[in-house]
Amino acid sequence: MKLPVLTNEWVERLEQSEIGYMVSRMNAIREREGNPEGVEMASFGGATAFYSRTMPWPQFNTVKGITSQEIGRLDDILAFYRERDRACQFEIVPGRVDGHLLESLAARGFYQRSFHSTMYGLTEEKLENQSEGLPVQELRKEIGAGTDFEEGLEEESGGISIRKLRSDEFLLYGELHCLGTGLSADGAPYVAENNRVLYGRPGWSFFIGQVDGIPAGVGVMYAQGNIASLTFAATLPDYRRRGLQSALILRRMREARQLGCYLVVGQAAYASSSQNNMERAGMRLAYSRATWVKR
Repeated sequence: MKLPVLTNEWVERLEQSEIGYMVSRMNAIREREGNPEGVEMASFGGATAFYSRTMPWPQFNTVKGITSQEIGRLDDILAFYRERDRACQFEIVPGRVDGHLLESLAARGFYQRSFHSTMYGLTEEKLENQSEGLPVQELRKEIGAGTDFEEGLEEESGGISIRKLRSDEFLLYGELHCLGTGLSADGAPYVAENNRVLYGRPGWSFFIGQVDGIPAGVGVMYAQGNIASLTFAATLPDYRRRGLQSALILRRMREARQLGCYLVVGQAAYASSSQNNMERAGMRLAYSRATWVKR
């Protein structure tokens, strides 16, 4: 089974898969008693604006799914954030906008700050690595002889073990999440609460990775329809370059296949180690989306 040829229709499907997991995540946080994070979402044609009162980071205050058809709604979108005293960013996907929309953003003081890669691949067991021609079994040897990715694996195997996160381990998840992304461990309780609400929610799966028996990384996945999204992954600095992230990718691909998904999607900083790991697992670049922010 070959990867589908990339068309504008497929680009839209891949983008919608990312929007789908973000909507599910933000809904779950908003449904916490009293909506403590002040989450709001608004639709403007095909675009979705995400906002959080207490989480000022760009990923929680972003506009996804915008196309040239929403050019007449730009002022409404900006008013939505201005009324909440919050800056926003626009995620621009190639093939979904034209020069008129970009000119309109520039006229309102926005500029392109960065690129971000969207990757896609198959979940088939015999999927071959697109960049090196290595089948998955060879890739498993590459990241650690004997490494096992069976559900519920607890014992060491090749130094790496991957298992599903238990419901009582979200504080541990929060610590790994924070320390693996360069944040202070003080934020672990907040991260834990905003992810605990996803546990058991349809489509969400959490995994913990261990190196020599020590919890060292986490991975998250969201499945909807026949597409699964690799929504988050992090490894503690001291345990990087050991193959743990490659193992987490393969484990989530297997989980996606068991859930009936044949396509997996992920995002990463362009040409980063995360993108490299996805390529080694057989995924390839779908597009590089641009991030536009206010000057």
